[in-house]
Amino acid sequence: MSTARAAKGPMDTTAAVPSWVGAALERVLGRIAVTRTEVGDRFPLFADPGTGQWTTTGRGSWTGGFWAGLLWLRARYTGTGTDREDAIRFTDRLTHWAGADTATRGLIFWYGTALADTPEAATLRARAARACWDAYDPGLGLVPWGSAFGGPRLLARVDGVPGMVPLLASVDPQAARSHLRRHLELCVDESRFCWSWRYETPAGWMPCDDPPPGWSRGRAWLRLAVADAAHRLGTDDLAEAMSHLPQEQAVSPADAAHPEGPLDTSAAAITAAALLKLGHREQALALLQELVRTHVTADGRLLNGCYDLASGTATQHELIWGDFFLAYALAALTGLVDPHEA
Repeated sequence: MSTARAAKGPMDTTAAVPSWVGAALERVLGRIAVTRTEVGDRFPLFADPGTGQWTTTGRGSWTGGFWAGLLWLRARYTGTGTDREDAIRFTDRLTHWAGADTATRGLIFWYGTALADTPEAATLRARAARACWDAYDPGLGLVPWGSAFGGPRLLARVDGVPGMVPLLASVDPQAARSHLRRHLELCVDESRFCWSWRYETPAGWMPCDDPPPGWSRGRAWLRLAVADAAHRLGTDDLAEAMSHLPQEQAVSPADAAHPEGPLDTSAAAITAAALLKLGHREQALALLQELVRTHVTADGRLLNGCYDLASGTATQHELIWGDFFLAYALAALTGLVDPHEA
């Protein structure tokens, strides 16, 4: 592969980039081509660590945008028409999620379209952003989790914040600020983390025990959302709230309550991308170097991601969102993308 063009941004300083970064990016983007052939018209979800075989979904679920985003990254890297056509095709297939009642539309449409360069993708992103704004509940101060995946609709979950902040900000910056701040108020204080809350009348917000307080991806998702808010909303007073989140120096267990249990490299990849957005380049580099040296295979698979520890689902696997954030962070370091582009 060869880099066709590089995004011009504040980190476009390739002379200062360690050689392993470009080599790792080539391996990870090479894996995308293999995955594309294997999954056909389906969306990859997670892959077996031994065989590399993907479990797929026909409609994309909440992870479909990460596959589209990876295809746009590869298209930008190679500059080939075939790669671009694949990215366009899978982005178009996200359309049906625009009207779905789910806060994961932030994950689906922001990361699935932010790197796209077509008017159709921009229109789709705008349509999804407007639909999210229509779902915003001013009384609750947020976009509820929604009913698309079953269960109670009036939930506040931390994984409904990343992506949602920049989507809402494109329509109503105040709604975006409110959505983030309400989740910060609920999820983080000096004594505990709680990543999911259910709203009940007349009691108000009630804590849920799933995901558990030690869920590493909860911290990662929230840090990513704050990084996007700091850039797009000019929000400069979030440092205190973020100070309660531990600084990630290494790949963490999927659940801090089980320190000897599986790791979650996808949480580390999300964190690395957030650190780059926040300007903490050296911390991001150290975390990415650990991922690449220890958890990325010669054929570009990021292993030891944990989809769901409680149910035992894909606890040491390659996860499509882990691949996306690893590739995105590496691409930002090389200058292929701007850290704030997606």
